[in-house]
Amino acid sequence: MLVKMKKQGFNLTASDLSDKCFKPLIHLYKMGISNETDTTQFKEQFYMQLSQGQKALFVFYTYYNHANNSLIEFYWWSAYYYAQPKSWLALKASAKYFEDKSLLVLFEKIEQVFLQNNYPNTLENFTVIREDLDKNKEIQASIIALHTMFDQITPLTVRKINDRIEKNIQEFVELID
Repeated sequence: MLVKMKKQGFNLTASDLSDKCFKPLIHLYKMGISNETDTTQFKEQFYMQLSQGQKALFVFYTYYNHANNSLIEFYWWSAYYYAQPKSWLALKASAKYFEDKSLLVLFEKIEQVFLQNNYPNTLENFTVIREDLDKNKEIQASIIALHTMFDQITPLTVRKINDRIEKNIQEFVELID
């Protein structure tokens, strides 16, 4: 499902290239999901229609755009993705796809914190709330350190993603005249 975009005005070296490629995908996703009663099936079908590059881009930005807002959002969205094994694996796969070892290590460290503290790995058992972070100082200290890593790593990640798109535009969008 390659999104068609006009060549005119499309700057392959723009610093927001990855965001420009993500926005049409999230727009299609939101339009589609608003019309569905079975959202789980829609999510899976939508994701399966994406190219490998689009999958990596989509899962990274759906996580990043939420987790990037604050420490508490980083904590909650990480726990939420972790509680969805397919999504968590896809997030780690996106780091591998963009050849971002630092991001993959970060995801593995997040996973270790959640494993050690018996966080739910399914949505059926998911009861994590944002306020939980204030209740456990040990987890809070771990999450603060991981969030600091996240803030340091992700600007480089976005550059790597932009570089990948610039060199492999056909995996992300179809440029038309």
